[in-house]
Amino acid sequence: MPEVDPWEYTLHIPNTPLAVPICRHTLRLILAAHGLPHLTEAAELLATELVTNAVQHTKGPAAIKLRAEHGTLRIGVWDADPTAPRPSHHTTPDAQTGRGLALVRDCADDWGWVRQHDTKNIVGTGKYIWCELTAVA
Repeated sequence: MPEVDPWEYTLHIPNTPLAVPICRHTLRLILAAHGLPHLTEAAELLATELVTNAVQHTKGPAAIKLRAEHGTLRIGVWDADPTAPRPSHHTTPDAQTGRGLALVRDCADDWGWVRQHDTKNIVGTGKYIWCELTAVA
């Protein structure tokens, strides 16, 4: 990613399956606007998995946060459930469910999560799962 001024966007989303395509479309627009269309395919896959987990496995609102800084794109999703994420280690490639965090682990350059205890981070208590893509244009 070319060295440019850092930028950050946060989109607050309700708990609905519609959040997934809305986040994917928003991500695509942001990357195109910042001259990073080469990251779109990988970033969409990662964002889709993180947002889908938030919508399917929690009951409250969520948010997606996109940040580019120092040649790295960070995609993070906050949800209101503080339960630790558990990537499955025993899914098959053709499994219909349970592969999301394993895909994030395998496709991102780095990933992790943190419990959120204050409202300054994104939107409140819960957890924040993030992944990073480092790419050269």
